[in-house]
Amino acid sequence: MVQAMTIEQHLLNDYQHGFPLVPMPYRHIADELNTDTQTILELLKKLNSQGEVSRVGPVFRPNTIGSSTLAAMSVPTDSLTEIATLVNEFSEVNHNYEREHQLNLWFVVAASNQDTVNKVLDEIQEKTGYAVLNLPLLKEYHIDLGFRMDVKSKKEPTQHDTSRAINQHDIDLTQSKQLIAAIQTGLPLTERPYFEIGEELGISEQAVITKISDLKMAGIIRRMGVVVRHHELGYRANAMLVWDVPDDEVDELGRKLGAEDEVTLCYQRPRIKPRWPYNLFSMIHGKNRDDVMAYIEQLVTKLALDNIPYEILFSRQRFKQCGAHYISKNKAPI
Repeated sequence: MVQAMTIEQHLLNDYQHGFPLVPMPYRHIADELNTDTQTILELLKKLNSQGEVSRVGPVFRPNTIGSSTLAAMSVPTDSLTEIATLVNEFSEVNHNYEREHQLNLWFVVAASNQDTVNKVLDEIQEKTGYAVLNLPLLKEYHIDLGFRMDVKSKKEPTQHDTSRAINQHDIDLTQSKQLIAAIQTGLPLTERPYFEIGEELGISEQAVITKISDLKMAGIIRRMGVVVRHHELGYRANAMLVWDVPDDEVDELGRKLGAEDEVTLCYQRPRIKPRWPYNLFSMIHGKNRDDVMAYIEQLVTKLALDNIPYEILFSRQRFKQCGAHYISKNKAPI
């Protein structure tokens, strides 16, 4: 039997993508790791309780099942914790960080529709008394947020049946809302999670698996697997690297940055001059600040970016990090 620590490393490393869409997924993983189902479930429960794993389940592609935006405020340092606490009270806020910049409070708002997102931003501005900069996603070049652990035997993500080509527009999200609401916070850590979800929704286990597979093949689910918290797993430094790129060059640079191993996120957002001149965002995570700075220097040199204005916004503290809740549980048809 593989030693427990090795099993833990493989769980964290190999199953961030390609989580098995079979009736007993944890037994499937246990068989691959030469252990038993109970060991896998107990490890995942432990990792969850320790904060290293946020959940086991889907990560949705932005703006496919709801709306979201990145927002920023400039808050006096002595009021920052108080204001961050007020922002955190909104259930639609799922990430909230202090960053090294005049705009020092950065948070994500996600909701079922754009009107709700706008309403939340207005309420935050009114409640805190500070202007909110709204920076919605315009185009994505790379959004993954999988974190490689130091395990040599990293396997390729599980390959799913691609014989049924499914377009995002082929999915009736109205019919899928109840399922999305049931899985957005993660799958149950039980032997037959899809059966348990089906029991809750009044549909079969196979129907749950098929619908999740359809959402994944349509690109609505970005990835299905173990969702880790990077800080707790040793990635203790991260920087938002923002660029002021000529509009006719942003696609080319976005694709180049997104292809680099060190870049975990890369996307275009609007400039809001004069307060915010940057239109290309990229994220770099590392074990420490020096590693992140070294990665950035390598990127600038490798891609010959010395002539592109940029700023580095290191994260200072995390006020909130959880999965987005796009849809409330209700009796919507499925």
